[in-house]
Amino acid sequence: MKINLLELKRTNLNKIDAALLLNAELRLSAAFYGREDVILIAKELLGKILVTNFDNELTAARIVETEAYNGVVDKASHAYNGRRTNRTEIMYKQGGKAYVYLCYGIHHLFNVVTNEQDTPNAILIRAAEPVFGTEAMLHRTRKTKLDHTITKGPGNVSKALGISTKHTGVDLLEDEMFIIDDGFKLKKSDIVVSPRIGVDYAQEDALLPYRFYIKDNPFVSGKKK
Repeated sequence: MKINLLELKRTNLNKIDAALLLNAELRLSAAFYGREDVILIAKELLGKILVTNFDNELTAARIVETEAYNGVVDKASHAYNGRRTNRTEIMYKQGGKAYVYLCYGIHHLFNVVTNEQDTPNAILIRAAEPVFGTEAMLHRTRKTKLDHTITKGPGNVSKALGISTKHTGVDLLEDEMFIIDDGFKLKKSDIVVSPRIGVDYAQEDALLPYRFYIKDNPFVSGKKK
C-alpha cells in the first residue's frame, strides 16, 4: 500500500486509519533493528510511522528526519568510548528498545536502539509528520491549531506523541510504542544527507554525514542549507 505524503497534506492529517496503524503485521521486526549498519537503518526509518498507544489514546506520525549515533567510536554518542551509566545502559541492549533522555532538563528525546546486545547504537528521531490523533497532540502540546511546529524537532516529537523518559526501555515490538511500514516509498533523490545538529562538542565527528531528512518536508527541523 503506497501513501503519498503530499496527498496527506492536501487532504487531512488523519487520513490513515487506526486499523492500519494497529496491524501488527506492519510493525518493524527485531531483525530490522538488530542489524549492524546504524547509518542504513537511520535512512530506512524515513517514511516509517511512529505509533504510540498510551492509555488507549492512539497517536502516530511519519518519520521525516533522523540522526544516527554510532556507539563507542562516535564522539557525539552517549556511549562514546564505552561509557556506561544508569541512563545509557539501555543503549547496550538488543536493538528494538526505546532510549529516551532529558535534554536541558526540558525536552524528552526519543531514540531507537539498534544493533546487537552490547553494541550501543541509536537513532534520534528529530522530526515527524502527524498522520493520526492530532487532537490528542494539540492537547499535549497546548496548541490551539495544527501547524508545522507541532512535531518539528525531537523534543516536539516526544511531546506530541506523549513520549517521556519513563518510556526508556519500552520494547518497540510490543503494543505501547512501535514503528510500522505502511508501504510509503521514497526515491533516493527525496533523501537529504547532512551533518548532525547541536553536536559541536564532538569535534571532527560533528561533521559526519549522519543526519537524514525528507527533502522539502515542512516538518523537518533546523535551518535549510
